[in-house]
Amino acid sequence: MSSDIAISVRQVGKTFRLYKRPQDRLLQRFSRKPLFREFHALSDISFEVKKGETVGIIGRNGSGKSTLLQLICGTLTPTHGDIQVNGRVAALLELGAGFNPEFTGRENVYLNATILGLTREEIDARLDDIFTFADIGEFVDQPVKTYSSGMYVRLAFAVIAHVDADILVIDEALAVGDALFTQKCMRFLREFREKGTILFVSHDSHAVTNLCQHAIWLKEGKIAEQGPAKDVAEAYLASLFASANRKEDAPATQATMAKPEEWVDQRLPYLNAGNLRNDIEVFRFDPKASAFGHGHAAITNVRLENDDGQPLAWVVGGEVVTLRVTVQCRLPLDQPIVGFYVKDRLGQNLFGDNTYLTYADNPVHVDEGGELQVRFRFPMPLLPVGDYSIAVAVANGTQLEHVHHHWIHDALIFRSQCSAVASGLVGIPMLSIELEAD
Repeated sequence: MSSDIAISVRQVGKTFRLYKRPQDRLLQRFSRKPLFREFHALSDISFEVKKGETVGIIGRNGSGKSTLLQLICGTLTPTHGDIQVNGRVAALLELGAGFNPEFTGRENVYLNATILGLTREEIDARLDDIFTFADIGEFVDQPVKTYSSGMYVRLAFAVIAHVDADILVIDEALAVGDALFTQKCMRFLREFREKGTILFVSHDSHAVTNLCQHAIWLKEGKIAEQGPAKDVAEAYLASLFASANRKEDAPATQATMAKPEEWVDQRLPYLNAGNLRNDIEVFRFDPKASAFGHGHAAITNVRLENDDGQPLAWVVGGEVVTLRVTVQCRLPLDQPIVGFYVKDRLGQNLFGDNTYLTYADNPVHVDEGGELQVRFRFPMPLLPVGDYSIAVAVANGTQLEHVHHHWIHDALIFRSQCSAVASGLVGIPMLSIELEAD
């Protein structure tokens, strides 16, 4: 295998024997007649992953994604074909894999890290960092059988993040993490891309497009398509849409249509009066959230508020809100820029803005010890159900050349409880929709 190839899979297949009754497994030893049927989980799979690449694997349930990862990690043996891996592999497969439920979290860290190739001394040196990353408190000394699914993932990911792996294999496990931890994991994966190889399985094609350069689409145990992540994800989504719309459209009926008139979208009042209202719960500003910067200015408060300046604990999608950011300046700033990003649970930037263009011709000067109050007023988009966060930053300079003084990754967390959004990352509240015909 070439030295620049991290993973080589050549004509790999995996076949399982399925028995109708458990006792048939024993009886098969004495029977010439097959008492099983064969299930071909994978057939003729071939691909290569270069060192430093991030490759996503997508496909519907039962397409063979998890089986393929287990073959690559060595927990399953292929029925035929050849798999070669060049480098240390750290894997996060199905929930709890590799953990002894009777052991404590601490004991499982030593067990897992040892299996992944670390010595006792290396584990001792990294133990505090592992526990800090996992952030499960005193539960590290409790049996993992008492853990929630989220705590399982926290500890397992913390281990693979600190074993100096060359290849990371992630199988849909981040789907059970909370918003803050998922953001932390995605930031780690983006940093890891700079030095290592990632094999990432997800049902979320947006996550694959956002994180991966290449993708492999598995369908019924075979490769349906492989190539640039965007192209493969689009083909996969098109296939999902086609399978969900196989019935022919009903024939169009002939009718005399009146000339369309100008109209205004009245959907939001009806949605807001029913069970599809986009209710969004807003949590308090977290000043201790992960942050970085030179420190000449500090963000001291972030909140969503109404037009009367009252802080909001709940927001309705489609309604106008104001994001208010308070900044305390420790040194004078002659060209302060304050901005924000709204991100989904995978860390994808949905929308955002900053103050630069508005004040480019007339910069606001603030003295040492002074305070900045920044307000961004906008209609809150309609958000699919899930967790979101707002990253907020203050810098000094211009749009192209500036110095970050304080950047908080997850300054404000909010959760969309219910939504009328059926697809897409966000829904835009329409002011009006027009369709005209001569």
